[in-house]
Amino acid sequence: MNDLDGLDQRYRAILCDIWGVVHDGARILPGVAQRLLKWKSEGRRIILVTNAPRPADTVQAHLDALGLPRGAYDAITSSGEAGIAELTDPPRAVGFLGTDDDRLDLVRGGVVLAADDFTELACTGLNDWGDEPADYRPRLEAWAGAGVVMHCLNPDRIVIHCGRREACAGALADIYEQLGGTVLWYGKPYPAIYDHARSLAGNPPKSAMLAIGDGLPTDMLGAASYGIDAIYVSHGIHAGEPVPDGFASGHGLGSWRPILTVESLA
Repeated sequence: MNDLDGLDQRYRAILCDIWGVVHDGARILPGVAQRLLKWKSEGRRIILVTNAPRPADTVQAHLDALGLPRGAYDAITSSGEAGIAELTDPPRAVGFLGTDDDRLDLVRGGVVLAADDFTELACTGLNDWGDEPADYRPRLEAWAGAGVVMHCLNPDRIVIHCGRREACAGALADIYEQLGGTVLWYGKPYPAIYDHARSLAGNPPKSAMLAIGDGLPTDMLGAASYGIDAIYVSHGIHAGEPVPDGFASGHGLGSWRPILTVESLA
């Protein structure tokens, strides 16, 4: 029997990563829909938790287009949703770095964007300045030198898109911090997104929560820091690498380890 088939019934709320676990950017990964539907049939609540820099309804529209049944999950929360909430309370004009689609999502969410003379910057990822984070260094240096605060709406560093590794906003934010710039981070591994996911699941005890993800510095670190169990999907962004023996102790998290390592949810 597949270990996932016999998942302990105490896990009533499953917080599942999307990119690299549910889909690869272009297709729902084999067996995922069936797995989520099975867990739902067992009475578990499935909350999809993503570091996508977009609001939850945009993420849902993408999942719809890829063919994931809405019955396979209960709710979605995203780092983009958390970032938009911060950037609109109070409303103020901020700079922007990311794609045109991300720009439209922020504007639709009420974020006021400025072309220049801003003291804060919403960063959702790379745009057409270059394919490598290093290509953005001159602009990042200028913003850091001017004291601009970066809001990083996607803390992922790398994502696998249709088999190709692509840099994300987190890689730009790392450079920004190295340059002395201030970064405010949203999404995994930070606790606010777990608090929101927990509320969407009906506020279960942490002992009843289980995170699933393929990112060591996001999904696994976030689960460990939040005090919940996790399943590590090894064949995502880390391409089959195991969780390092010193992963938890190196982050001051004692002997924590994922309860299970799988190649996929199939």
